[in-house]
Amino acid sequence: MTRLSLQTLADLPADVIRPAYDRSAMTCGVVHLGIGAFHRAHQAVVFDDALNAGDMRWGIIAASLRSPSVRDQMAPQDGLYTMLVRDGAAEQARLIGAVQQVIVAPEEPQALLAALASPDTHIVTLTVTEKGYKLDPATGALIESDPQLAADLASLESPQTAPGYLVAALALRKAAGLQPFTAISCDNLPHNGTRLRAAVIALAHRHDPALADWIAAEGAFPETMVDRIVPATTADDIEALTRRIGVEDQAMVKTEPFIQWVIEDSFCGPRPDFGAGVQVTAAVAPWEEAKLRLLNGAHSGIAYLGGLAGIDHVHEVLALPEARHFVESLWDEAETTLSPPAELDVAAYRRDLMARFDNPTLKHRTRQIAMDGSQKLPQRLLATIAARLAAGQGIDALALAVATWVRWQAGLDDLGQSHQVDDPLAAPIAEALAQATDPESRVAAILAFDAVVPPELACNPLLAEALTRWLTILETQGARGALAAFRQ
Repeated sequence: MTRLSLQTLADLPADVIRPAYDRSAMTCGVVHLGIGAFHRAHQAVVFDDALNAGDMRWGIIAASLRSPSVRDQMAPQDGLYTMLVRDGAAEQARLIGAVQQVIVAPEEPQALLAALASPDTHIVTLTVTEKGYKLDPATGALIESDPQLAADLASLESPQTAPGYLVAALALRKAAGLQPFTAISCDNLPHNGTRLRAAVIALAHRHDPALADWIAAEGAFPETMVDRIVPATTADDIEALTRRIGVEDQAMVKTEPFIQWVIEDSFCGPRPDFGAGVQVTAAVAPWEEAKLRLLNGAHSGIAYLGGLAGIDHVHEVLALPEARHFVESLWDEAETTLSPPAELDVAAYRRDLMARFDNPTLKHRTRQIAMDGSQKLPQRLLATIAARLAAGQGIDALALAVATWVRWQAGLDDLGQSHQVDDPLAAPIAEALAQATDPESRVAAILAFDAVVPPELACNPLLAEALTRWLTILETQGARGALAAFRQ
């Protein structure tokens, strides 16, 4: 089958939206670290909008820090890919042309450093997942025991981590008399800009204190909040798109109509005139908090409950009335901990979230959301629990969500089917749980992981009691039984 490429554009159906700009005329003002489906359906679209509006500075050089798979998908397609926006029966196909090149960092570290150090580069965006920052979730300190970070602490000649690449490139820019780039974390980390800045400056200080001082004084690390549901692409998706457009697109992404990017107004160089879906603001934290505790918190609860129950997709979980009741209850608990900005109508936001979760065409897999739970739960659920307990409020729904994650870590669902626990702490957590003999001791084992549960929260007896109660029900009655018990 013929692949999508510049040569096949003329053969595409008329309803496929094409780039409105000359790709040969764009310069690459953006380097993105961690190219995956989310970037291709979110930040790349925003920069593609800027190019379509006539600002040709915002092409993208993207990099994978690990696998060559995305490069291998996109290179034969001249960097082009299709974004399918699905809303019920409606579907819109749009070609995104903003990505000019994909670099596989382990294969070409110097090429990535050259891109980062280029005078054309003004913005660096990152979607490297929570674990890619090499930061302890509880303390925010560098995880110096991490082998890749240890290598970067020893030498930055061929960096291995995202912070390592940023520090090495900023050193090159300083030496060349260039100003720093604006580094924007687009991962679901609380205070992501502050944490990225701290990681970069800490690593820089270990190599060159003067460089660290220059980055601190001249660089910019805006806080951001990103939101768009981007399910993993399947072979069936690629086959269906091939039938529709007549060529094969191995790099396609599928998503929903909703897109949101809230960015702190803190740049150290040029930026696009951002269009629809982007809000530049003085304070990101209230937006970020609402998204983490409502959308992401509910997503995690849905993922582990659905995964244990053998339910593949988010919308299928929410077809259960008791699951909808659980989600609304979790939102009731989380809402009391928020300080929403005046522009955010929380009631309307909740309604919109439920409608997005219900979208059956997205087929958002519960197991995709379940990945890296030890890195996600601190900000999605445990921070909310801490705020509720500090206010003397109950945590019933939140505790059920966390207990379901504990149950998921055992690697066996309610149907007796084994599953892979895709998590950087999977092995030590599994070992600790295997040595525990009952729900109470299993909860105690989890609470001892201070990289996940802050010690001041772990010692709260109300949390241990709630988790033990729900874990007991999950182990004896399963996820469906727990949802039924919750609704009573």
